[in-house]
Parts: sequence; structure tokens; C-alpha cells
Amino acid sequence: MTGTILPLIDRLRRVMLLRYLLASVGALAVDIGSFLALLAMGTAPVIASASGYSLGIVAHWLLSSRTVFTDTVAAERGARTRQKALFVGSALVGLALTTLIVGAGTSAGLDPRHTRIVAVLFSFTASWLLRKRIVFQCQ
Repeated sequence: MTGTILPLIDRLRRVMLLRYLLASVGALAVDIGSFLALLAMGTAPVIASASGYSLGIVAHWLLSSRTVFTDTVAAERGARTRQKALFVGSALVGLALTTLIVGAGTSAGLDPRHTRIVAVLFSFTASWLLRKRIVFQCQ
């Protein structure tokens, strides 16, 4: 039994999209936890959403660069700085999508927590594509 399971676990560990998904879950926990805490404190939904997302950006860089894209993280200082800037740029695309979706949903009278779920799906897809194809492309 373990002879079959251990190789399967090893193969899954090497699947980049799966590692990215797990890193995203960690960053999302920071993001949504902050978002909900700020909402509970009476912060406007759009501000709470943008603030939570921003904290999630920091968590995502730490997780992505150390567990997902380890083979393509730039080693040289200037290249690494450029890569961080591109990462932030990709995060800002996700932030813009998140803010627009939560703002539009809230303006339409929808629960901001529900619109945030929709925003997560759009932001995840956009960020994954940008990071895989541009930010962490093979050096």
C-alpha cells in the first residue's frame, strides 16, 4: 500500500499548479482573514477587500518564491528585484479585478462576502497565468 501511495504523493508534490494552489490557499487565508476582520471593525467593503488582498500579496510572494517557482526565482540581485516588481504588478492586476468585482457587487446590493468569492476565482486565474508565463518564466 505505502509502495503505491508514497510515489503518488511525491508526484503530486512536483506538480507546479498544485503547489501554486496550496500557496494560494495560504495567501488567501491571510487575505480573507484580514478582509473579514476589517469588515467586522466597520471598514468599508472595498477598503477591507483591497487591504486584505495587499496583505495576501506579501504572503503569496513568500510562499510562491520558496515553494512553487523555486527553479525560476532569479538569483542575481537586479533580476530578483525586477522579478519582485513583476510579481507585484501581477498582484495589482488581481487587486484591480478584486476591487472592481467587490465594488460592483456591493453597489448592486450583493453581500460583499459573496462577491469576494467570485473575485477570488478571477484573480486566481489572472495571477496564475501572469506569474507562470511572465514573472517566473525560465531565466
